Amino acid sequence: MSLDTATLLVSCPDQQGLVAKIANFIYSNGGNIIHADHHTDLEAGLFLSRIEWQLQGFNLPKDLIARAFSSIAQPLQADWQLHFSDTIPKVAIWVSQQDHCLYDLLWRIQAKELKVKVGLIISNHEKLAKIAEQFGIEYHYLPINNDNKKEQELKQLELLKNANIDLVILAKYMQVLSSDFIKEFPHVINIHHSFLPAFIGAKPYHQAYSRGVKIIGATAHYVTQDLDAGPIIEQDVVKISHRDTVEDLIRKGKDLEKIVLARGVRLHLQHRVLVYGNRTVVFA
Repeated sequence: MSLDTATLLVSCPDQQGLVAKIANFIYSNGGNIIHADHHTDLEAGLFLSRIEWQLQGFNLPKDLIARAFSSIAQPLQADWQLHFSDTIPKVAIWVSQQDHCLYDLLWRIQAKELKVKVGLIISNHEKLAKIAEQFGIEYHYLPINNDNKKEQELKQLELLKNANIDLVILAKYMQVLSSDFIKEFPHVINIHHSFLPAFIGAKPYHQAYSRGVKIIGATAHYVTQDLDAGPIIEQDVVKISHRDTVEDLIRKGKDLEKIVLARGVRLHLQHRVLVYGNRTVVFA
């Protein structure tokens, strides 16, 4: 039987007794820990932790847990997040003209593989509007060029705010987000092929084919002001043989992009990712 849980994500300078202090906070308030994972980055001197416990029987009401834990976190100089399993986040999916990642996400959400609500779909093309109609989701067409980019990004931010969006998923959205946009809305996940930085620009699979590559891959990462260089959440690869054509590479690449993006989004939604610097700890 599924019970509501709370999850703490904690990062702080490494020191003795951290696991005991966090676990004792939960134990002393009657909590039952069901998942606990910890990692110490010795080079960075950081302790990172994810602890999940059942709320049934926990002595503190949900609205007081954060305040109570802050008295423990403050002397530890800890950065921390508290999440509850019964909170359903709202996402916006952004697309251009390719539909494979969009379809895959929507089917997974409909099948309840991803515990999330899609508030809207935004695109710089009209091509995929029928998919949004098929799933009963708002579709906003905002074409972008060099002259209107700032104006359109302000409209995008307004749409996200009005819809109370928690996360943007770039499902093959072929536009670069400006640094101003990222400052205003930093919660963005992107997917792309893993040929970067070797094969830059148009037709990367054609470039890879001409070089006779033996593997292709996909990367899901958080978006930062550095293009395609944000903290990595998930990656995967598939082998290529001399028998594979360019079309085979594209097909295999799309398959990878779908599954890697879905994995990355799932890990984020399950609060299994801690970012520090330009790195991540992913608690499987």
